[in-house]
Amino acid sequence: MTGPVRSVSQAMAILRLLAETSPLSLSDIGRMVGVSPSSCLNLLKTLAGEGAVERDARTKTYRLAPAWAMLGVLRDGDAQRLVERARPLMAELAQSFDAAVGLWKMVSRERTRLIARAESDAGMRLHLADDQRQPLGGGAVGRALAAMQGVDDIELARRFAPVRWQADLPLETYIAQVREAARRGFALDEGFAHRGVCTVAVGITGAAPGFCISASILVGSRSGEDIAALGAGLGALAAAL
Repeated sequence: MTGPVRSVSQAMAILRLLAETSPLSLSDIGRMVGVSPSSCLNLLKTLAGEGAVERDARTKTYRLAPAWAMLGVLRDGDAQRLVERARPLMAELAQSFDAAVGLWKMVSRERTRLIARAESDAGMRLHLADDQRQPLGGGAVGRALAAMQGVDDIELARRFAPVRWQADLPLETYIAQVREAARRGFALDEGFAHRGVCTVAVGITGAAPGFCISASILVGSRSGEDIAALGAGLGALAAAL
């Protein structure tokens, strides 16, 4: 038997992505699915020719054709499977590091959404509100997704602009933090998104596009070595998924 046909797998990944996060630009789709711009364009042209995808000439974005958008089989399957695999691992990590752990999904060009959470059983602990949404560029999650996707400075500036930071954060510093996240394997936000809260995050590759795992603790409650260990733990969790 031969292996799966790569182009078919990539086309299905694009359809599932557009079922949950459309409309998206060519560059957004290519980054999130992990396909080069030229290959992504060919796939989108083919899907459009088959009537599965539509292109908005004004905004230059792509979305599912109405008939395909109604197919529930394309929606939420990857997210639900990922949640089921992640829950026990998240609970173990939350307990080990006494942290509030979250699984996030990019749901549009503007937002991420919390789709699962876990926390320790400590008497005093941080808590993530269910189903919350955050700006795509915000927090450690925004930095981790951007680092994983290899976002350029122009797109970083677009994601950064609408975020209401709770501590002063110049764009140049934000961009440097994203590049540092790509280098060391995890992103870090120390009180910029939420005052007094330190969050570490790692993008999840290989499972489905646009997912990220995070862990939040109190600012100043851990050493640099502890935070690096937390980042390594998140990286191991992401790899296990």
